[in-house]
Amino acid sequence: MVEEFRDLSRLSFNQMTAGKRGLREVVDACVCGGIPWIGPWRYAVGEAPAEAGRLIREAGLRASSLCRGGMFPAATAEERRKRIDDNLRAIDEAAAVGTDLLVLVNGPAPDRDIDGARRMVVDGIGEIASYAAECGVKLGVEPLHPMFAADRSVVVTLGQATDIASQFDSRWVGVVVDVYHVWWDPKVYAEIARAGERIFAFHVSDWIVPTPDMLMGRGMMGDGVIEIRRLRAATEAAGYSGPIEVEIFNEALWARPVDEIVGLVANSYLKVV
Repeated sequence: MVEEFRDLSRLSFNQMTAGKRGLREVVDACVCGGIPWIGPWRYAVGEAPAEAGRLIREAGLRASSLCRGGMFPAATAEERRKRIDDNLRAIDEAAAVGTDLLVLVNGPAPDRDIDGARRMVVDGIGEIASYAAECGVKLGVEPLHPMFAADRSVVVTLGQATDIASQFDSRWVGVVVDVYHVWWDPKVYAEIARAGERIFAFHVSDWIVPTPDMLMGRGMMGDGVIEIRRLRAATEAAGYSGPIEVEIFNEALWARPVDEIVGLVANSYLKVV
């Protein structure tokens, strides 16, 4: 059945929604499925980002973001320096791919000092922000759900992410609003409004009940409890009008053929988002 109205113009397919499949396979599926944007991951483009960018452009697609930079906290100054250098490479990769956004997932504390780790995040962004601006690449601080505080990110609310971003130029450092990570927060709508022009990306998936897996348990939009349309409306009221990126970590979904995944994403986007 063909939908009467199919506006996919803002839909972006995050590459990880298809698991670890290669970029070309995902690009081809997006083209066939009518999805105009793609969000590649560094594992797929790092060795040849310019070639990856050419592949995306020649297919008629645009890159909404590159994932991921960040992971700033570390136990030693030497390790922190290595992570800064890796982020500088990620900025180069983003520019070569042709996106103006590098998503920052900011890493766990190397010890029990979570406040100190958050200061390392601020310091790390301070080390790379001017270079990012020179390259025309924005930095999007993505807060993760608090269940990831111990192993993936010490930034766990949109308010924290905005507080961090607010210490830098609003043209180049902002936030990523991922509904999976922020839907639970009683302050989320006030924080979306506060973030305003600093909202650089909007990511969607759904929260399944019961959650089948801590990391790999995201659901297709409409299969869970998140008020996705309300969150989208809030970001748009705050001024965001960019791509809407579908990012789903789910091994059962990954087991499907990639063209089937793309079709499910497009249909769920139209019905729910």
